[in-house]
Amino acid sequence: MIGPRVQEAALGLAEVPAYVYDLPALDEHVASVRRALGATELYYAVKANPDAELLRVLAGHVDGFEVSSAGEHAHVTGLFPGMPVALGGPGKTDAELRLPHHRLHVESPNELRRLLGTGLEADVLLRLNPDLPVEGAALTMSGPFGMDEAGVAECLPLFGDRVRLRGLHAHLASGLAAPQLLGLAGALLDNAYEEVNLGGGMAVSYATPESRFDWAAYGAGLAGLGRGRRLRIEPGRALTVYCGYYVTKVVDVKRVRGQAYAILLGGTHHLRTPVTKGHDQPLHVLRTGKGGVAGEPVTFVGQLCTPKDLFARNIVTSVGVGDTVVFEMAGAYAWNISHHDFLMHPKPAFHYLRA
Repeated sequence: MIGPRVQEAALGLAEVPAYVYDLPALDEHVASVRRALGATELYYAVKANPDAELLRVLAGHVDGFEVSSAGEHAHVTGLFPGMPVALGGPGKTDAELRLPHHRLHVESPNELRRLLGTGLEADVLLRLNPDLPVEGAALTMSGPFGMDEAGVAECLPLFGDRVRLRGLHAHLASGLAAPQLLGLAGALLDNAYEEVNLGGGMAVSYATPESRFDWAAYGAGLAGLGRGRRLRIEPGRALTVYCGYYVTKVVDVKRVRGQAYAILLGGTHHLRTPVTKGHDQPLHVLRTGKGGVAGEPVTFVGQLCTPKDLFARNIVTSVGVGDTVVFEMAGAYAWNISHHDFLMHPKPAFHYLRA
């Protein structure tokens, strides 16, 4: 269930749809992650949610930020001058290769040659795409991401005094539990490189929001595997997802061929996560309206002219017109990946709960 502070905030909103971010909850969560990781460096993958207020909380706990575009780079360095930045992502332009950074994640031999052509200094991690089995992953980062062992071998003779090889980067999959990630880490650390970035991919369950990644076990496992080497991880979703809520209201309740539907203000142009990942977004109905249906399966949809505008399907609940609906786990890959201008509905407001 959502806590009383979030519930009070949701009921007190003058206008919806709106996002509500619980900053104290984010601060507490990231602080606990930082403690669990010990000597392992923690970078935040900005792609998960670049909201400036969230970044300000994160900056107090992380060792740096991972960005994947010139836009993210400008955003982060403008907010936090001097904060270490790792620049990753496939398809970097020549202009992006020239951006100042703490580490540059090189994706291919050709990208490395273009970097050398700039004449600038750089500290590089080679992104490895190894042939390792990844079972149970929600998403595997195979195909065009990074390079295989032959690509790495092609890169090695190219390094010199100005462009320096510091180690490897490997983000193989998303949605893995601590034992699975530690198994992959063990395989990846079977090399001579003194610096390894293991990426992110920590499991987040939208079906059981109360289930959390075991950061304590992961941190302890990495401490045993590190053997004095410099280890870094760069989670995104697993840090911010739990602090965000999308709040809206029911504008209509109807039945079509026996199926009950709750039509909500807003839609997946605000919160694209459920349709992207094919899950039901966890929700809570706050009974502020009247009538409707009681104790039966209800499908929650938005205002868009597409059957893909789905928040959640066949949720057994009671809901009526005017009720407030709060979607939890909306703090990552939610607003920032949504198709905001489809049908040109109003954009949501943003509210921040503070200590």
